[in-house]
Amino acid sequence: MDKLRRVLSGRDENEEQGLTAQVLDASTLSYSTRVKWFVICFASGILCSILGTALLFLPNGIKLFAVFYTLGNIAALASTCFLMGPLKQLKRMFEKTRLIATIVMLLCLVLTLCAAFWWNKKLLAIIFCILQFLAMTCHLSTEENIALTCVTCGLS
Repeated sequence: MDKLRRVLSGRDENEEQGLTAQVLDASTLSYSTRVKWFVICFASGILCSILGTALLFLPNGIKLFAVFYTLGNIAALASTCFLMGPLKQLKRMFEKTRLIATIVMLLCLVLTLCAAFWWNKKLLAIIFCILQFLAMTCHLSTEENIALTCVTCGLS
């Protein structure tokens, strides 16, 4: 198959691909596969967040809450990489319109874990989780393509 690609693209058989081209060739996914993995990753993020919230009510459950809630937000954020690719996602995260929400979100991810594990402050960890949620909402609300995909996946 690689030989056929080289012949059709006009590349010489002895010419070697660069690392970037090899990675892009190996990681191309169809649109339906991207949407499926987006939904799977996003749903697992929501599930982790809900599980973390349920674990909050256990004795000493603040640490489990912080870990699961943070992992849930990371999974939900990583799910968008399936739709647009990780490099484009990172570039868009740090655009001028999303910069503040991105910094607050990333800072709150770290501070939630710090409040739960090192500072042992339950209320502070919950406040940072609320800030995570608000920053994630602001970040995702500026991404119209993702919102449209969520709506169309939910309708079909």
